[in-house]
Amino acid sequence: MPSRTTLIATTAALIALSAPLALAAPAPAPTTPAPRAEAAAWDTDRAAAAYTADPGAVTASGSQDPGTTPGRATDGNATTRWSSNAADDAWIRVDLGATIRINQVKLEWEAAYGRAYVLEVSKNGTDWTDFYTETDGTGGTVTAHTHPQEVTGRYVRMRGIERATAWGYSLFSFQVYGGEPAPASTTRANLALNHPAYGNLYQHAGNSPAYITDGGWPADLKADRTRWASDWNADRWVGVDLGAPSTISGVDLYWEAAYAVDYEIQVSDDNRNWRTVHRPSAAEVAARRADVTSPGDAVGRHDTITLPTPATGRYVRMLGRERRSFLNPAPSTAQFGYSLYEFQVWGTGGSADAAYPALPVDPGGAYSTTFFDDFTGSGLDRSKWRVVRTGTEMGPVNGESQAYVDSPDTIRTENGALVLEPKYCKGCTSTPNGTFDFTSGRVDTHTRFDFTYGRVSARMKLPVGDGFWPAFWLLGSDVDDPAVSWPGSGETDIMENIGYGDWTSSALHGPGYSADGNVGRSQTFPDGGRADQWHTYGVEWTPEGMTFTVDGRVVQRTSRQKLESTRGQWVFDHHQYVILNLALGGAYPAGHNKVTQPYWGLPQSSVDRVAQGGVKAEIDWVRVEQK
Repeated sequence: MPSRTTLIATTAALIALSAPLALAAPAPAPTTPAPRAEAAAWDTDRAAAAYTADPGAVTASGSQDPGTTPGRATDGNATTRWSSNAADDAWIRVDLGATIRINQVKLEWEAAYGRAYVLEVSKNGTDWTDFYTETDGTGGTVTAHTHPQEVTGRYVRMRGIERATAWGYSLFSFQVYGGEPAPASTTRANLALNHPAYGNLYQHAGNSPAYITDGGWPADLKADRTRWASDWNADRWVGVDLGAPSTISGVDLYWEAAYAVDYEIQVSDDNRNWRTVHRPSAAEVAARRADVTSPGDAVGRHDTITLPTPATGRYVRMLGRERRSFLNPAPSTAQFGYSLYEFQVWGTGGSADAAYPALPVDPGGAYSTTFFDDFTGSGLDRSKWRVVRTGTEMGPVNGESQAYVDSPDTIRTENGALVLEPKYCKGCTSTPNGTFDFTSGRVDTHTRFDFTYGRVSARMKLPVGDGFWPAFWLLGSDVDDPAVSWPGSGETDIMENIGYGDWTSSALHGPGYSADGNVGRSQTFPDGGRADQWHTYGVEWTPEGMTFTVDGRVVQRTSRQKLESTRGQWVFDHHQYVILNLALGGAYPAGHNKVTQPYWGLPQSSVDRVAQGGVKAEIDWVRVEQK
């Protein structure tokens, strides 16, 4: 379920850029000072450590037999396992022996896995808080990253809800990672250790800001170990909450190969207003800029910053100004995002009480309609809809064959419905982006009605035929901001169809889960239903997640908690707008029908049907309801 917003021409480059920059080599950098401190528990399985110290630290509701006791899931042996008693509510728990900030939990399931279960944390072993909920488990290896949730405690538990088999739950491995938060200090210390970390857009769940304060880095500064990695934009930052006002004397940055050529160290009292306390000199920036090598030969660096005058503040961040360049391949160059293993903040003050804020929740309340159009007027209501044109409001995307135009031939109201109808004329349509053989229609509510959260639905009848690609979707209103762009803007595909009569799809796109890697589902119409019949497609969008429906039947449910734990950043907490369009061919249809001629994803039979007329998507009504 690829997005229609990504230029196909960039696909190969994006694939290349998506590879981790855990790369290598001999950059002519200054001598790296010895690390000032490194927590012994960095990158250590704390559950295994607790079991080694005391086998009684791991307990469970029961075991299948004496050979599958709970300690077998934490003994570090990949061939042994815990197998529970045959009950849906079975559980396994580990006492870590100390209160730590947990940054990830990893489960390795045997064949008897959990279809539904929760991961929970507790400070006292009695009061539990969930931080990962699975409702559709498929077994295998599951890694739940905790950022941006507050997951601090001494006890961690997997509590079953529903087994996938008639057997009990069976785990080869139950691993917990994290470390003790740095306490307040009256002597010079790394106040950032295991403290909450924040940033703007990052690559995916495994590269969240949380990993810049976990206490360690690979000695060679090139291995793909725990690190923060931004998306591909120069204007990115990452920082830490020290928990209390502090006196800051220095900062250490342990960079992966994709380091900042130019950056600022800033401090703040409120996490909003920032003061710059350090920036590399022009000579330092020039030397870093000149260090251009291939990604495979690149290596990170260690920046030790001693402030000439101590600064005061509770929050400290690195604000990137210029990214490093790489030969890709020579003589061409490319830039990735920033990548940082560890961010140490040295000084006095701080507090171990620093905590991530609670995730937003649905406020409740009744829905009321805030946008509605049933297309009964004599033409498109342009106070509600913007007509999108190729070469003006947008460029070509996804290798599609049509140009969007503002014409009653392609966009009109008819019999109380909006009609989007493609037309064919060889070489007839010239745009600033080239000449097209097809035209079609696309409308949206951008600048007319942009909104955050609600129930969005439409009743639609779709054309069936290889390569016809109608869609009903939402796009983040900041997509045209170069500091955000796609997929950082977020995209919500309520309904996509690529010409097959028996199914449609829904999907979410964001950083770490875009294009072919989206979070999506396909649904098949029950009882012989077809896409060229009238159906109602919808999504309920709340601060806690998205629920997609077809004719009121739930077809995809994605929680914010699970998405951020396993895939990437939730970017659906700001305005989106509604889009209706009918595309022809392109990446998504071609991925299924494998057609390459005469157009990508659009066979001659479909071209002939467009030329004959009558291929159209019809929309009876569109509604947005909000609380």
